[in-house]
Amino acid sequence: MKTVKDFDVILVGTGSGMNIVSAMMERDPDLRVAVIDKDDPGGICLTRGCIPSKLLLYPAEVARTVREAGQFGIEAPLKAVHFEQVMERMRKLIGRDIEQIRHGLSHAPNLTYYHAAAEFVGPYTMRVGSETVKAPMIFLCTGSRPLVPAIKGLDRAGYHTSDTVLGLKKLPAAVGIIGGGYIAAEYGHFFASMGSCVTILGRQPQFLPREDPEIADLARSEMSKHMTILTNTQVVEVEHSLLGGKTIIGVDRTTGEKFQVPVDELLVATGRASNADLLHPERSGILVDQHGWIGTDEHLETAAPGIWAFGDALGRHMFKHVANYESVVVYKNAVKKRSVAVDYRAVPHAVFTHPEIASVGMREGEAVQAHGKDRLLLGRARFEDTAKGEAMAARGLVKVVAGMEEENILGAHIVGPQASVLIQEIVTLMYAGGSASAIKDGMHIHPALSEVVERAVASLMPVDQYYHMLSHERGEHHHDH
Repeated sequence: MKTVKDFDVILVGTGSGMNIVSAMMERDPDLRVAVIDKDDPGGICLTRGCIPSKLLLYPAEVARTVREAGQFGIEAPLKAVHFEQVMERMRKLIGRDIEQIRHGLSHAPNLTYYHAAAEFVGPYTMRVGSETVKAPMIFLCTGSRPLVPAIKGLDRAGYHTSDTVLGLKKLPAAVGIIGGGYIAAEYGHFFASMGSCVTILGRQPQFLPREDPEIADLARSEMSKHMTILTNTQVVEVEHSLLGGKTIIGVDRTTGEKFQVPVDELLVATGRASNADLLHPERSGILVDQHGWIGTDEHLETAAPGIWAFGDALGRHMFKHVANYESVVVYKNAVKKRSVAVDYRAVPHAVFTHPEIASVGMREGEAVQAHGKDRLLLGRARFEDTAKGEAMAARGLVKVVAGMEEENILGAHIVGPQASVLIQEIVTLMYAGGSASAIKDGMHIHPALSEVVERAVASLMPVDQYYHMLSHERGEHHHDH
């Protein structure tokens, strides 16, 4: 019988779970902790998610700004984009951060760091490498992995996911991206700004299907100036050529017509899958749903008391800021023995494209389902109708969804410059009670971009009136042209 190593706490995954472990070890320096991660330490966000992609997207934004400077009477020719330098800077900065975390984990007193895969072998007991470890309290922050659909010829032709694309050394002349969500949009923007010819092939009728349709439509029309965006498309096959290129064979789901897209590199960005299956959670009494995501109660405790799960492992809101928030909830419940329920009513996110997109709370369709059309107000304002927006030659839109009674904001959706910053005013308001009057009554700096949020909130009106105004506006728009 192998000896079982006893710990007070086991953490699987080195992302947001480290927040809890660090706080626990500060409270009790004698705590015996095991930290397990089969991948580079730091979690998906740092190693192959939000941080490396933003290190690529900022240079993309700079390149796009230079290319568009001519409209302001500034001639700034873009001499060259050194793709290798852009990629190398990203890898160097990420590598440095990973090594700092690895050093911290390897040298922390009373902490045993396992760089290996873990699986449950029984209740509260895990096998990691050649050892067996056990603890009464276990935190599962196991992340997710790219979901790759079964497409004929895909494996033979070769492809990248968001995990492997960060290793690219040379700028591909033509990039095909299968998928029409956030990852596809951001990498589409990146490669197009670097100088690749980009084709995005999404299965859904709407590009960015999780966004409000008005926001998604405007984002698509602006981004289509720099790339080809196909929706309602089924990729049926990928052919591999002897010279290393690939041909994507797709079918238009509306007409049934087949078409071909030749590319040099292919990125598959069709969603995320659970990593929980690698753990065999059922051996410890943990329940998973039909897609393999770990089930918890509202306090984020699994069906096995003392085992907690959060972050991507739940398959709910796969954003780093949500995992950080959930780690605080778990800490309060597991360590401080409180009873805090998780609250997702104001989960914000941003898509770092050109233009940027940001969203919080309910989309119009969700609000109609939850509250009924007659109890809602909608408001909108265009960036180009504000002084700062006009100065920037910005095209964009803020759309606000509110309840009729107290004008409490239920959601907001933005496409345009600095969307990720502008949304924060509404996120904070939603946490502070949510009445639109706070924005209406508060002064907004003139002329600043934030006026577009103020105007959207000030224009709140009943849904029927909103659409009457919209059709009138669009009619006028056609007349102008």
